Amino acid sequence: MYKEHNGYQKMLQENQLSFGLTVPLENYDKNTPTMEMQVERAQLAERLGFHCLWLQDVVLEDPSFEDPATGQIYDSLIYMTYLASHTSSIQLGTAALVLPLRHPLRLAKEVASIERLFPERLMIGISSGDRRKDFEGLGIPIMERSEWFREAFHHFKKVLYEEFPSFESSYGKMEKSNLVPKPTNQIPLFMTGYCQQSLDWVAEHGDGWMFYPQRPAQQKETIRKYREKVEVFHGDVFRPFFMPLPLELTEDPEYPAEKIPAGYKVGRNGLKDLLEEYRLIGVNHIMLGLSKNKRPIQDIIQELGEDVLPNFKF
Repeated sequence: MYKEHNGYQKMLQENQLSFGLTVPLENYDKNTPTMEMQVERAQLAERLGFHCLWLQDVVLEDPSFEDPATGQIYDSLIYMTYLASHTSSIQLGTAALVLPLRHPLRLAKEVASIERLFPERLMIGISSGDRRKDFEGLGIPIMERSEWFREAFHHFKKVLYEEFPSFESSYGKMEKSNLVPKPTNQIPLFMTGYCQQSLDWVAEHGDGWMFYPQRPAQQKETIRKYREKVEVFHGDVFRPFFMPLPLELTEDPEYPAEKIPAGYKVGRNGLKDLLEEYRLIGVNHIMLGLSKNKRPIQDIIQELGEDVLPNFKF
């Protein structure tokens, strides 16, 4: 799969583990990020060999949401083009676009344009969404997002890849018209969570699966079930597995791994062992979240790039 896609091939290989960073690249914890020094930190990550920068899809600030739901402040696709124009080779991904909240024709126009302007750098994670205030603000019933997601997905793929398609959906009608530009390459499209669908649907339609962080033993079982379903629909074709990992990297390299919400507080040596454990169970890409660190983010990125990433080169 994607054998001619240079960005995919350098980032995703069976039995290998690559690394991305979740934007914003700053230690804001649950505060609103400043969005300062993002370009400089993105360029540092690129120089050190990180494979991808991941952006979130959040419309509204919601103080009742736990994270506090501001994402990287700016629209994910617009900010992606900003970062892409200041870097040269690192992949740019979404984790994840909320499909029910974006018109599929407009979204297809946007991602095809990005792919043409920045060839083979785009990685698209899609989800059904879970932020109630965004749904309310856009007038989309959150309890119907399963159906909205499915219909948007099929509409999006038809207009993106077919020439002069004729069809009608709840999102609109296409007849004797064609989306321009078309992408020069197929764009990797990854499901995030279950998207309010079954695991069968996720395995059949996605180019890979982004799932929530779990301890290695639990994640191993999740990956096993997913790969069994993938084999049913695609045979032995490789489909990558992704997971986010909130990380607090300590100054002491020997600090033992300590569980924090959804992630770990750990020194670099224990981190290498932990990441190897995830690689061995079949995780192919980890999105490192650095927002909870107390140390300067540049130092964290530097240490990870110089002392951790070289252990996983392929």
